[in-house]
Amino acid sequence: MHLLGFVINPIAGMGGRVGLKGTDDVVEKAIKRGAEPISGQRALEMLKSLRRAQKVLKRVLPIQWVTVSGAMGADVLREAGFSSDEYRVVHECGEKTTREDTRKACSRFREEGVELIVFCGGDGTARDVHDVVITSVPILGIPSGVKMHSGVFGINPDSVAEVIMAFLEGNLELGEVEIMDLDEEQYRKGIWSIKLHGIVYTPFERNYIQNAKVIIQGPSEKEIKEEISEYITEEMEEDTLYILGPGSTLKAIGDHLHIDKTLLGIDAVYNTVLIAKDTTEKDLLSLLKQYPSVKLIVSPIGAQGFILGRGNLQLSPEVIRKIGIDNILVVASPSKLRHMDVLRIDTQDRALDEAFLKKNHLRVIVGYHTMAVRKVEVPTHI
Repeated sequence: MHLLGFVINPIAGMGGRVGLKGTDDVVEKAIKRGAEPISGQRALEMLKSLRRAQKVLKRVLPIQWVTVSGAMGADVLREAGFSSDEYRVVHECGEKTTREDTRKACSRFREEGVELIVFCGGDGTARDVHDVVITSVPILGIPSGVKMHSGVFGINPDSVAEVIMAFLEGNLELGEVEIMDLDEEQYRKGIWSIKLHGIVYTPFERNYIQNAKVIIQGPSEKEIKEEISEYITEEMEEDTLYILGPGSTLKAIGDHLHIDKTLLGIDAVYNTVLIAKDTTEKDLLSLLKQYPSVKLIVSPIGAQGFILGRGNLQLSPEVIRKIGIDNILVVASPSKLRHMDVLRIDTQDRALDEAFLKKNHLRVIVGYHTMAVRKVEVPTHI
């Protein structure tokens, strides 16, 4: 019998769609803006994938879960079809959960002697788990937060299920990965202050576990971004709404347009005029009702290769559908693109992910009238 720990941060990722760039210390503000929990659903997807994979592949792995009460674990395990004799609650949380619940749960998991701790959240949750177990127990993250720069996260819930199976069958070794963290208060001000928080062990498989964030800055980055900006500006169509995603390349485009583009937010431009700044999902849906012609410009940040699903959760499936896949432009400097074999997309909507996959490849603007092509990769659904 394999003993695994399972804990969910119920508020992880809630700030994303409402433009808060995280949920640390601003839960009430996120709720007032209409934010809804998403981590329980992400955890449920993983658990269902795990059960489905065992059934389809006829590889039944005897797993006993130790978990937390309510929304931090037990409710989701029960919803996924696990019976009461397949999991045990070792920590009772209150109606209002805190990071201290995560830490106490992980302390109990360690005492129980679990082989692996599976958690659902973002970098803040990864940091809390790390602070308790350090390197005494391997950990694996189901991505659900706004900030996921650490190397401990699976690419998506389905890949986490595959990693768990491969690990329990003895097909994966443990690898050292970094826990990174971003100062959310600074992040909301447009300042990217990222640091190494610690090292943990995780079952590692390159195709399923994302690399820790790498900040790439080459000697000609500024000139390249100016070329990209000049090309984008020349190609901008009149009476078309342009939604500009986060990142320094998009900030350079804003500078070229002489607008106050946020570095880490999502802004909207119409006829070269900034009409909405640091938007939420609700803001974007409202704009899309007003402007029938629209294009979205995004850029992968760091070395992970994600253009949708990390750091821009305001671009929800509903927003993306209204924009249309064919109206999405990708920009990146050549030095950044050299580190990316694929462009990853995780919209958290299976049908939409598959629609992207049908395109097979996406064109990337890498300079003035200069293009590159990268294969599209979406979650593997079991």
